[in-house]
Amino acid sequence: MKSPKNLNTLDKTETPILSEETLIHHSVYVKKLRPLLPSDAFEPNSSKLGLLLINIAILLLGWGIAANLDRWSVYFLWLYLPLAVIMGNSIIVLLFSSHDFMHGSVQKKSRLTYPIAFLGLSMLFMPPTQWKNLHNLVHHNNTNSVADPDRNYLYQQPDTWGKWIQNLFVPSVEVNPLWLIVGMAGSWLVHNFRNLTSVLFFNDKSVDYVPAAFTVSQKDRRTIAFECLGIVGIHLSILFYLEFNPIKVTLAYILPIAIGHAGAMFYIFTNHMGCRMTAINDPLINSMSLRVPKIFDLLHLNFSYHTEHHIFPSINSNYYPMVQELLQIHYPGRMNLIDAGEAWQLLMQTPRHYKDEVTFTESSGTMAVNCSIVEAYKSRS
Repeated sequence: MKSPKNLNTLDKTETPILSEETLIHHSVYVKKLRPLLPSDAFEPNSSKLGLLLINIAILLLGWGIAANLDRWSVYFLWLYLPLAVIMGNSIIVLLFSSHDFMHGSVQKKSRLTYPIAFLGLSMLFMPPTQWKNLHNLVHHNNTNSVADPDRNYLYQQPDTWGKWIQNLFVPSVEVNPLWLIVGMAGSWLVHNFRNLTSVLFFNDKSVDYVPAAFTVSQKDRRTIAFECLGIVGIHLSILFYLEFNPIKVTLAYILPIAIGHAGAMFYIFTNHMGCRMTAINDPLINSMSLRVPKIFDLLHLNFSYHTEHHIFPSINSNYYPMVQELLQIHYPGRMNLIDAGEAWQLLMQTPRHYKDEVTFTESSGTMAVNCSIVEAYKSRS
């Protein structure tokens, strides 16, 4: 096992762990900040629907060009790689724009909401009804608590296949670099597969191979099953269009999906995994926002402002910077806001299981790292 780098340079006692009494509930932030924001911030921004459709068009264009790759000289196939990267970014944008769409910040609910969300999430293999239950209802109401399916596993949880794969794939002090590369491209699929099978096959909170099992109504369960069939149909259609040709499939299907999923997972890994657990839903403590180059905020709809999103899930994402400014004015030094590179370094230098709400440990349970290590990073940024 690798030893944690630079952990001894961080004074883990300089910022005390917050007790449950010092946590602030999400609703308190909302009550404080909502009157300070313009009413326009809470109006749907339909321009992002156009962004979603543009990126679907980019994918269609990429597959159209790929249909002729068998006519290209092998020496020129590398010219397709920049397009594959652009297609990968389009998959990231589809996730983040669909994410905003499902929260109601793009347009008010209409007959178009469902089919657009279905198309937007299909490249992520995510049924929109599953997303509504998992993300909007469960994750946002139980962020980084024992009941959150998106949290790290507890050390005390059984060593199931789900826990083993996550320990193998996710950034941590003990991850193998080669498995981390696989994990960047595959962790979204593993996360999705775990939750889908938990709901479709069992729909019981006793399921132990997910971090936290949740249930859906029988109607939603049937809808999720049909949506899965529809998504499989879309992906099979793409593969048929590419004639199952190994070169076409590799360059225009596998590579863009791998790039897109890896890019999305960079954000998702840092959203909460480096933070402590909280019994009280305090987004400034259980979530993390990143400082990234402005081009990425422009491309990815300000997804780096994740704490801000957890306070106002349905706000127009263009106003996240304003929310951040208000948080820094009214709650100075409280939120987890660090550079993206430091956030990644934090994940790579700490274990990925919770020994308790405020302590990280690794798969063997021999290490004990205070979750407030994020505070030490934050104070140096």
